[in-house]
Amino acid sequence: MRPFLMLLISFFIFSACSSDENEPSINNSTPYGKIIVAYLNAWEDNWGENFEKAKQITHINYAFANIKDGSVIEGSDTDTETIEKLNTLKQVNKDLKILISIGGWSWSDHFSDAALIDSSREVFANSAIAFMKKHKIDGIDLDWEYPGQIGDGNVYRPEDKENFTAILKLLREKLDALSTSENEYLLTIATGANQNYLDHTNLKEAQKYLDFINIMTYDFHGGWNNKTGHNANLTISEFDDNEQMISSQLAVEQHIKAGIPASKIILGVPFYGRWWKGVNPENNGLYQTSTGITGSYNYNAIADSLSSNSGFTAYWDDSAKVPYIWRQKDSLFISYDNARSMKYKVDFVKNNQLGGIMFWQFNGDDGTLLKTIFDSLQQ
Repeated sequence: MRPFLMLLISFFIFSACSSDENEPSINNSTPYGKIIVAYLNAWEDNWGENFEKAKQITHINYAFANIKDGSVIEGSDTDTETIEKLNTLKQVNKDLKILISIGGWSWSDHFSDAALIDSSREVFANSAIAFMKKHKIDGIDLDWEYPGQIGDGNVYRPEDKENFTAILKLLREKLDALSTSENEYLLTIATGANQNYLDHTNLKEAQKYLDFINIMTYDFHGGWNNKTGHNANLTISEFDDNEQMISSQLAVEQHIKAGIPASKIILGVPFYGRWWKGVNPENNGLYQTSTGITGSYNYNAIADSLSSNSGFTAYWDDSAKVPYIWRQKDSLFISYDNARSMKYKVDFVKNNQLGGIMFWQFNGDDGTLLKTIFDSLQQ
C-alpha cells in the first residue's frame, strides 16, 4: 500500500477514534492544549541562555532511576543535586512538571521480579513514591523495556503482561491518595513502537491508570542492522523493501487499535541521527547494505557538519517525510530529523489530535528542533 493511501485511511481511523466524547483528557496546562516532554539524562544541564529551552517544554522525564532488590534507587550519585537544579526551572516555567523515569534500556532487568507478586509490587510502588517525595517532583514514568520480552538480556515472563497492568494500577491508587486539587501526581510510561510490544502488554486496560503514553517512535533502524534505513520516518518509505516495515504513523495507528485514546498518545522524536559506513552507494545509500562501522550523532553535530565543508550532501525522502545524508568519499549514510521533518510530525500530532511530542534527548539539539516543535504547536 502506498504512503498516500495509508495516510488517507489513517486520517479516517484517527478521526473516528478521536471523536469519542467520553475519551479521557490529557493532564496538561499549555495554552495550545499539547504537551512537550523532554527526556533529560543525569549529566545534562544545558538549558540555554535565559533558560529559554525550559520555557518551551511542559514536562521533564529525568532518566534514569534504577531498581535494586525490588526498590527504586538513584541511578547516579549526582541525582539529588541535578534534580534540585531541575526544580529551580519552575521559577521560569511555573507549569513545568518533573517526573522520574525508572528503568530504560540498561536498567529494566529487575522489572519482571518487582512486578511479580502483590508484596513485590508493594515494595516497588512504595519506593517509587518515596523517591518522588524525597526529590519533590511531580510524578513517575516507567520505562520498562520490555514486559514479556528479553530487551537487554533481562528476566522476563509471560505473566509480565498482566503484572505490568497490576503495578500501574497500584501506583495510580497510591498517587491519587497523595494528590490534591492543587497538586495532581502524574503516572506515565514509555512504549515500544511496534505490534510485538502491544501483544505483550494490555494497554487497553493499563491506559486507564496513565496520564499519557510516550511512544518511542525512533530507532527504527540502526547499527544492529546490516542495512541502512530511516531512524524515525513518519510514513513508510517507497524505497523500503524490508519484509517488516515500520513508521511513526503505523506505530500510532497500532496503539489506537490497541485501545489507547489518541489524546493520551505522545509521539516520540529523536534529537539524534544514526549512521553507517561502508554503504552500497546505490540510491545515495538509502536502504542499502552496509559492511562498515556504525554509530549515532546528535543533531547539533549533524547540523554543524552540514554547514561546514565536510562533503555531506543532504537529501529528502518525500514518501517518508524525513531527510538523510550521503557522503561519497567514505560511503557514509546518516538518517536524522531536521526542522522540516519535525514540522511534518507536529502537524501529524495536531491533525490526528494526539496529546503532544516527546523527545530524546535534551542535549542533542542546538535549539532548532525544540523551537520548531514549540512554534509549530502554537500555530
